[in-house]
Amino acid sequence: MGRITARRAVTRIVIGAEHARTRRPDVLAVEEPLEIRVGAAPLAVTMRTPGNDVELALGFLVSEGVITHGDHFRSAIHCGGPGTGGADNTYNVLDLTLEDGVVLPAPELTRNFYTTSSCGICGKASIEAVETVSTFAVSMDAAAVTATALAGFPAALRSGQAVFEKTGGLHAAALFDSATGELLVLREDVGRHNAVDKVVGWALLNDRLPLRGTVLQVSGRASFELVQKAVMAGIPILAAVSAPSSLAAELAEASGLTLVGFLRGDSMNVYSRPDRVLSAST
Repeated sequence: MGRITARRAVTRIVIGAEHARTRRPDVLAVEEPLEIRVGAAPLAVTMRTPGNDVELALGFLVSEGVITHGDHFRSAIHCGGPGTGGADNTYNVLDLTLEDGVVLPAPELTRNFYTTSSCGICGKASIEAVETVSTFAVSMDAAAVTATALAGFPAALRSGQAVFEKTGGLHAAALFDSATGELLVLREDVGRHNAVDKVVGWALLNDRLPLRGTVLQVSGRASFELVQKAVMAGIPILAAVSAPSSLAAELAEASGLTLVGFLRGDSMNVYSRPDRVLSAST
């Protein structure tokens, strides 16, 4: 596995009477490309923080509607990087072997084989291609969570961000049981969509899809792509500490997903399916 953090010398400037300037080491989150291959054929490239690469790739395939359960996946191997002839393993190329009969997306419906850490759907041919029909109907999920429990999830997420504690530069996604509040899994990445893909990939590897009765908590904003990924994994509730986009709210409403934004302290905004968020007296 590649490095997760890197050290770099920086000049620290503190404005004041002496206008202090000091040289000191700093810890940065590593960002490197991951090329995802299926059967040796390139499928996509994403910028990510190394670690949990198999989960990332499998979560990506779930989000694309390619696979829906663990039996669709056979194996994965890190290959040598471009130009190495396979001799040196850079851990930046991952080749997946899927079950016979799994159909990959048509070329015109896939990504243009490059996404950045800030945008998980850049390169999609059209909005219609993004709105993949999910195998799992989240609108029928009977999940519910108390507002009190929900309000505690951001702190639980933050306390579990080991790499963020060192670098201050990573997004995080965590999955909670809506009934018990148990933290099921937490993943960090330089890309918010990658962090979610890693959570979904963990679920696939542990035969937990669809993720009924769960809450997906994310550290930043709720974009369209994160709502789409939640719907594709069968997650009924998505909560974010920051704002959702208008398109995210529209997709959540259409899909029957509960979308919570501005989840900070003792307040939150619920943009769709508020019936799943229970008051203390409910």
